Amino acid sequence: MGLTLDVRYGSSSGSKFYFCIFTRCLKTRQRVNSIFQITGKLLLRTISILLFSVFMISKPGYAQKKIPEDFCITAGEKQLFDAINTLLKDYDKKPLKLSASLSYVARLHVDDLLNNRPDTSICNLSSWSDKGPWTPCCYNKYVRDPDCMWKKPKELTTYPYRGYELAGYFQGDFTPDSVMELWSSQKEVLDMLLTRGNYSKKTWVVMGIGMNSRYVSVWFGQRPDKVKAPDVCDTSAFVATPVAASDKKTGDIYYLIIASFKTDKDAREAVKRFKKNGFDNVGILKSNGNFRVYLNHFSNIKEAMFAKEKLPYSYRDAWILKE
Repeated sequence: MGLTLDVRYGSSSGSKFYFCIFTRCLKTRQRVNSIFQITGKLLLRTISILLFSVFMISKPGYAQKKIPEDFCITAGEKQLFDAINTLLKDYDKKPLKLSASLSYVARLHVDDLLNNRPDTSICNLSSWSDKGPWTPCCYNKYVRDPDCMWKKPKELTTYPYRGYELAGYFQGDFTPDSVMELWSSQKEVLDMLLTRGNYSKKTWVVMGIGMNSRYVSVWFGQRPDKVKAPDVCDTSAFVATPVAASDKKTGDIYYLIIASFKTDKDAREAVKRFKKNGFDNVGILKSNGNFRVYLNHFSNIKEAMFAKEKLPYSYRDAWILKE
């Protein structure tokens, strides 16, 4: 079973929320030609080794292995790492070690999500675009491809074990504290963080963090990372306006988004289907050329989160947009 959490929150107020080796092959081929003068087992053994090397060199998707020497995490990423460990301590769980490898994967992923937007249509936040040195995939509930997530650490770093991701999207400004305020109130997220429920057979040992202006990615691993923990590369705190709202009436509306389409026609067809399934308050929001279908809307974040938790399992990809 692929373990992934796809968590999205949004706000339309303010800013928008929510490897060439051909030369080496040529050299290797010339070397293979030159050893045909050798006879016997030595010839076969040497050819086998060289052909295996050519195969390994030519295999796509695994070109990046070594983390850049100057890789470091931001103060905001370190704050979120500490906040998650504080939560674990509150539940009598052992703190996790900071992983350079998983943090590097997390950084690559949030940048890919921000710049290339593979999380469109039916593809959720664990998806990867085809615009980087990795294997692309559209991760969704219809076509399960857990290896796309599990193998990303092995594909991009020297960490040889599986990785498990918790990803979040915010359409408004946020802080590590506001992320934790939202996540700590969601059962599915808590189950993953605390290895309960579907994650009860997992034992997290290391954690990696990646953040940018809109996305958060947290990766977990069950084996230690041999790479030295990354340093904090800046001294400035991650300052932004928290997304999490109290129960006070602020005039904001929180929409429970279930799907996004490129055309109004497709969105209207989806509305008809959801109405037949009993969602009387379903509607459409148009934003930046996208037609988002919402199941309902609420006056505060807690009502929206409660409604999301009550949705059937088939609606687990729903997310919250603050308008």
